[in-house]
Amino acid sequence: MLSHVLLKWSIPAIFLASILVVHLRGRVRHSFWKQVFDHSGLLAPVNVFLYATSAVPNKPYLPVSTFPELDLLIQNFDTIKAEGLALMEATKLRRPDQNDDAGFNSFAKSGWKRFYLKWYDDAHPSAKRLCPKTTELLQQIPSIKAAMFTELPPGATLSPHRDPYAGSLRYHLGIATPNSDNCFIDVDGQRYSWRDGEGVIFDESFIHHVENNTDQNRLIFFADIERPQRWGFARAFNHWFGRHIVAAAASPNEQGDKTGLVNRLFIISAVMGQWRRRFKNWNRTVYQLTKLALVAAIVAWLVWG
Repeated sequence: MLSHVLLKWSIPAIFLASILVVHLRGRVRHSFWKQVFDHSGLLAPVNVFLYATSAVPNKPYLPVSTFPELDLLIQNFDTIKAEGLALMEATKLRRPDQNDDAGFNSFAKSGWKRFYLKWYDDAHPSAKRLCPKTTELLQQIPSIKAAMFTELPPGATLSPHRDPYAGSLRYHLGIATPNSDNCFIDVDGQRYSWRDGEGVIFDESFIHHVENNTDQNRLIFFADIERPQRWGFARAFNHWFGRHIVAAAASPNEQGDKTGLVNRLFIISAVMGQWRRRFKNWNRTVYQLTKLALVAAIVAWLVWG
């Protein structure tokens, strides 16, 4: 009986301990309760495992030389730039405002746009048609699990957030940027300003935010690279989790592209979120107490249910 109770207590204890590790990681932090309810909290136990087995240092920025296979992108910069600019001129980059992009809807509320080239699988039909040379290059770099072009108009921002899954590191390559320190990304309190033809790698599971305080647009190539792990079992887990879980968050560029299961369900949760926000605006105190009561109920169910 005692062992049964201890086993049930271990589940919420592991979750809370993992969330605390994620919360304390880095210099910039959400409030503790915001971290508890943040989407990165859901995957906290998985992420703590990935941090512990990481073959690269757990710090905000890493040298681009860590991934020499990315040299292929620099060598073909003119090709990538031409296809990216053509997309932008044809207004093919769009905002994630259709409730079909769980990964970005929560914080991309100020003009940010994207066009997916790859998402943990083959390219979308639209990407093959509109960016054939770039998608062909991506097939030669298997460590890149996801890739897109992203646009940040003048005055646009991305609010502070940490990405939910620590199984990858993020690469940005400046395509057509303001080349100004007033257009930047801040990762755990350290700023980087994009420059045309230059790349940067950062850990997107640190809290980061983006601002374009110039009068020019910013277009970059954006890729997620599988995080190197020290041991084979960790590499196998990371690869499996990305291929079977994260891949379900595929989001379309246009009609005819694949929408993953996560985003099909997210459409439902987005409607529920509208009611949640109305409840919160009605009485913030009652809203917070209701959240705590729900958490307590879930913990009680896990322990005594």
